[in-house]
Amino acid sequence: MSFFDALFGQFIDVIAWTDDGTDAVVRRFERHGHEIKYGAKLTVREGQAAVFVHEGRLADVFPPGLYRLKTNNMPILSTLQHWDHGFESPFKSEIYFVSTRRFTDLKWGTRNPVMLRDPEFGPIRLRAFGSYEMRVVDPGAFLREIVGTDGDFGAEEISDHLRNVIVSRFANAIATAHIPALDLAANYDDLGRFVRDRIQPEMTELGIEITKLLVENVSLPPEVEQALDRRSSMGVIGDLRKYAQFQAAEALRASGDATAGVGLGVGMGAGAAMARQMAEALSAPGQATPPALPGMAAIWHAAIDGAAQGPFALEALRGLAAQGRLTRDSLVWREGMAQWAAASEQSDLAKLFAAPATPTPPPLPSS
Repeated sequence: MSFFDALFGQFIDVIAWTDDGTDAVVRRFERHGHEIKYGAKLTVREGQAAVFVHEGRLADVFPPGLYRLKTNNMPILSTLQHWDHGFESPFKSEIYFVSTRRFTDLKWGTRNPVMLRDPEFGPIRLRAFGSYEMRVVDPGAFLREIVGTDGDFGAEEISDHLRNVIVSRFANAIATAHIPALDLAANYDDLGRFVRDRIQPEMTELGIEITKLLVENVSLPPEVEQALDRRSSMGVIGDLRKYAQFQAAEALRASGDATAGVGLGVGMGAGAAMARQMAEALSAPGQATPPALPGMAAIWHAAIDGAAQGPFALEALRGLAAQGRLTRDSLVWREGMAQWAAASEQSDLAKLFAAPATPTPPPLPSS
């Protein structure tokens, strides 16, 4: 720095900080030798505070306004300087401008899952994340407890500490609330307020206020989510009998026994309807379905002549097997089966295809 820079630095009369819109929370006002002219103008804008530090000690805090730095408006600093009335020489002090605006969209989240006992699922692991807002409400305490002598302090430098505090208190809150995991989404707002109220006393000691804390998501482990999806799917399916029929028709189509060109609907309801239509449309004309005998339960469905037919009683299937229309490889299905299967794989039907016993020839006549 040149001699003239040093000389003009001692006669500076305007002290101000224009926030550049970054995440700077504290910015030190830099001057050669920290020398400030007695009577200089100090401009503190809205959303700011100016903190004077003299010889390592916090001297004065100025809220928004325009000030002339004189003895009558700097009582603490004047006492520290031992100024007599009318003393007007330059003085040396560090000036820190502190942003008191809200810092928004700060993120928090659990690095590791939170273990807890759920009333419905038992022991589970949860992850959570969200956002919060903070601002400095006590610039002196914030400078003393957090910033120290850092002349360029940003919000990211304290966000890690705040995130750790939030996660710790959130884990405690969610573990003691005994809220079922499926009901957490309805309690995000209450959880956010509860955690904010829990951590605010600690933040007050640091000169900070958490103005808002949001819980954006609480997620279950992937395997639990998959189980829930399957459970939800069963609720959407509704009638399990119709769903089984749809699955049976799908298996029949996949096996190639269904006539080419017959398509099944994408949706479950459309699929079940198409399965019924396929059974009706593909029934060969002129071939009546053998009726069930009195007292015999008609429980079997079979793929016969390229169409799903039935239900049949066991005796009816025996007759079809004798005619050669029902073979070992014919697909059959009854209620309770997950999908269609070969007739020979069913214990009740396998005996229909047993080879008949060879009759014993009569004895030869004696000579």
